Amino acid sequence: MFRKQFILFLTFSVLTLKCPGQETDPGPGYQMVLMNNPAMSGSEGDGTLRLSYLNLYPGNGYNLHSLYLSYDSYFQQLHGGASFYLAEDYLGGAVNNIRGGISYSYYLQAGEKLFINAGLTGSVFHQGYNFINSVLPDQIDALGGVVYPSAETLNSSGHTVFDLGTGFVFISGWFSGGLAVLHLAEPELSSSGIQKEQMKRKLYMHLCGDLPVGKSRKLFLRPVTYVSYQGDFFLAGGGLSVENEHIALNAITMGDNAGNVNLQTGFSFRAGIMRINYNYRFNIMTGNNMMPMSLLHQTGLAFSLYNVDKRKTVNTINFPKL
Repeated sequence: MFRKQFILFLTFSVLTLKCPGQETDPGPGYQMVLMNNPAMSGSEGDGTLRLSYLNLYPGNGYNLHSLYLSYDSYFQQLHGGASFYLAEDYLGGAVNNIRGGISYSYYLQAGEKLFINAGLTGSVFHQGYNFINSVLPDQIDALGGVVYPSAETLNSSGHTVFDLGTGFVFISGWFSGGLAVLHLAEPELSSSGIQKEQMKRKLYMHLCGDLPVGKSRKLFLRPVTYVSYQGDFFLAGGGLSVENEHIALNAITMGDNAGNVNLQTGFSFRAGIMRINYNYRFNIMTGNNMMPMSLLHQTGLAFSLYNVDKRKTVNTINFPKL
């Protein structure tokens, strides 16, 4: 029975890899899962504080960085989970995106072995600009090499918008999955009102497993697959995390409809209440000759601040530690 279920899951994972977002998506990682589906809030039971840092296109001098902070837990008084997150994208020093949101997920037992979480999130997105070190074309004297004052005036005022998202998660036996629709408000990111800078709705689906190996149940195979669709952009991936109580090793392949196929490998280990993780993603196939091989480094910390005993009423998820 175990073998048949695993083969079925693996088949689904491979098929989704061919399904190649308008926004940068780090993938279905354990560290940033709350941004992709609000119904995941508190789904692991423990009160968990997560910190994550991403260095995008390392070694190329692009100066692209992302920081992420989140906390989520199950609360019996709320009959579900709650969470908040803060994220910052530092894009070359000229653009700075800051996002923050809160989420709530209601837990429902729909059958003897079927549990459903329904979530809603509200968030604020701020896009700021810094043109102090920017040089415009009319400032450059190609012959003399002199930089003159520009005749153009750049508007450096930021823009703040409100956004909504919703999703659900199911848990049944060794498997769980979810569906989320994000950016319901389709916020306009540009203060000029240009339609092309509107954030399109995003559809996100994932499926993961928690499969014990042997009778000792000390080693687990935790596969995961996901599909993301936003605007005219498709992104999908599938992979596996091999874990025990203290160590996890993972690998995941992802592709998009621009012809890019990427591979991410990583590890994490637990020390007391703290879990440390590292991931490295690189490109293995692309239709763009300018695409660098190294795509990102990700490091993160997760702190289990306290344990919540909710297994008697609802079920929890051991999400793959990607």
